[in-house]
Amino acid sequence: MTSFPSRLHGIALAGVVALCGTQAQAIELIAQGSLSGQALDQSGLNYNLENGLSASLAGGLGSGLAWAGGDTFIATQDRGPNAKAWNSGVDDTTSFIGRTQTLKLQLSAAASGSLPYTLTPTLTGTTLLSSTTPLNYGTAGAPAVNSAGKNYFVGRSDAFGAGLSTNPADARLDPEAIRVSKDGKSVFVSDEYGPYVYQFDRATGERIRTFALPDTFAIANKNAQGAVEIATNSSGRVTNKGMEGLAITPDGKYLVGFMQSPLAQDGGDGGAANRIVKIEIATGKVTQFAYNNTIAGKNYNSSEIVALNDHEFLVLERDGKGLGDGSKAVIKQVWKVDIAGADDVSALSGAAALLAKAPTKTLFLDIKAALNAAGISDDRIPAKLESLAFGEDVMVGGKLQHTLYIANDNDFLGDVLLSDKKTSVTYDNQFFVFGFDAADLGGSLFVPQEITPVPEPESYALMLAGLGVIGFMARRRR
Repeated sequence: MTSFPSRLHGIALAGVVALCGTQAQAIELIAQGSLSGQALDQSGLNYNLENGLSASLAGGLGSGLAWAGGDTFIATQDRGPNAKAWNSGVDDTTSFIGRTQTLKLQLSAAASGSLPYTLTPTLTGTTLLSSTTPLNYGTAGAPAVNSAGKNYFVGRSDAFGAGLSTNPADARLDPEAIRVSKDGKSVFVSDEYGPYVYQFDRATGERIRTFALPDTFAIANKNAQGAVEIATNSSGRVTNKGMEGLAITPDGKYLVGFMQSPLAQDGGDGGAANRIVKIEIATGKVTQFAYNNTIAGKNYNSSEIVALNDHEFLVLERDGKGLGDGSKAVIKQVWKVDIAGADDVSALSGAAALLAKAPTKTLFLDIKAALNAAGISDDRIPAKLESLAFGEDVMVGGKLQHTLYIANDNDFLGDVLLSDKKTSVTYDNQFFVFGFDAADLGGSLFVPQEITPVPEPESYALMLAGLGVIGFMARRRR
């Protein structure tokens, strides 16, 4: 690709000193783009949800983002639009069908402006997530679009049956992270309701596998109201703070999941002692590692995790302030942690026991400082930056750089107020691309994920048509 001068080179990021005293490098914002959160996706669902909004809204695309090779990415929304009040008994959730969205995130040389690239996001396909076996819909009732062998997962908080919250027969799904398998044919999705980790066929959306998590992550008393659910459980995941992040190791052999906040028995929401869950895909074997989510003496929820290599990971930690919240962003950071040699904490419980085993972390990227340096004010930085994904390498300033994509969950909101409480702006699905190289890794090795390219449905159809033409010509030559 054409080389471009580095516009932001040398800008110091005012990061917070890491636990070991190391500061982040000056990693650069090289592109940004957006998709309308009020646009419709390609699901073809032409009806309205219980709250009157379209069942095909494309908001919330940044809840999870995964690279699928080239400029293709797979995104997932969370449980759907619940910012509009309609039924507090189910936390205003709806029967929004869980889905994945296929995106083209195309980087092009910038003709002008302060950034070397422009980013053009395009939504190219929508896949609804389903189970071939019946699901528990509780008082919500099954979606009208269900058919034989096609039972769709929904966002309604009351769509559950008896048993622990990790019961895979429950229909309620709040997908927060996604990764593509090594063969490119399936995706792994982590969820907050269970917490669950499911594997879905990428083309059909059919669930093909459930990874069983330890019962210590489950709650026994499920409830459609989050506040009630929290109050009636003293162990397991905190409501709406379950498996928020998910990584896959470059060789495609392990999934590495992340709770958004500590389990109830480890301090609960607002605590410091979090857990990283490592799952061997071939066997389903689970190991656990401690993670300290403290930054400068305060504890922050963790939103995403992505693998640098087979033992080092980047973790996105943030506050809930910024665009969409009517306030100003304070903490939006990416930290590096190494679990090589760390103890398995599966048998431990409680904050003190976990924190004693937590490996040291170092600051990799201060997102807020980098966006400020690019001219983005604190009240325009999305409050809910929730996903990380690596992409293809690009040339910046004559040097080859790796790319890190960061996206937001806009909660399906339309226009929102800035911190002045007067200025209204459109809150879209936003994507930020950062460039980094070996010098920014502090001695760590970045290993790209191994993914076999899989043609998208429209490309596959064209390929088959092309093969048909070739076959016809071959027959003519005979």
